[in-house]
Amino acid sequence: MRADAQQNQERLLAVAAKAFADEGTGASLKAIAKEAGVGIGTLYRRFPTRETLVEAVYRNEVTRLCAAASELLADRSPVDALRAWMIQFVDLMATKHGMGDTLRAVLVSDDDRLRTRYLLRDALVVLLDAGVADGTVRAGLDPYDVLMGLGGMTLIAEGNGQRELALRLVDLLINGLAR
Repeated sequence: MRADAQQNQERLLAVAAKAFADEGTGASLKAIAKEAGVGIGTLYRRFPTRETLVEAVYRNEVTRLCAAASELLADRSPVDALRAWMIQFVDLMATKHGMGDTLRAVLVSDDDRLRTRYLLRDALVVLLDAGVADGTVRAGLDPYDVLMGLGGMTLIAEGNGQRELALRLVDLLINGLAR
């Protein structure tokens, strides 16, 4: 993909992620294109249907979250990186809930759900292993248990104005993981 086309796609995905989180998947595609600084034709050439855009936004957000694990460890302690990653997870889940109905239709196969779960687990393992190595995180934790706990917390805190509750629950989980 040409550099300008890549930049257009990245802007479209970022603007669409915010629009879907704020307005749900019924957000105006024309408004998304305008906010991203491209024409509606550019949006439709890359994402022929609303569903393909929703799926691309979700996959892009998951990919960014997974990449963040190593990036956060580059300049933070393992526990601080783990907390920051968990907060990014909470924010991703808030975006996902804005796309929920469409995602259920798009990500129907168990393979898609499992692939996402494996990616998230692998990112979490990087963070947990770093914490175990520096002695701040208990050894022997099942990363799926931690991931399911984190996911459950985001469901509990779902809704407008509930981010603060989710952040308090993240701190509670971090304290439970600490050695």
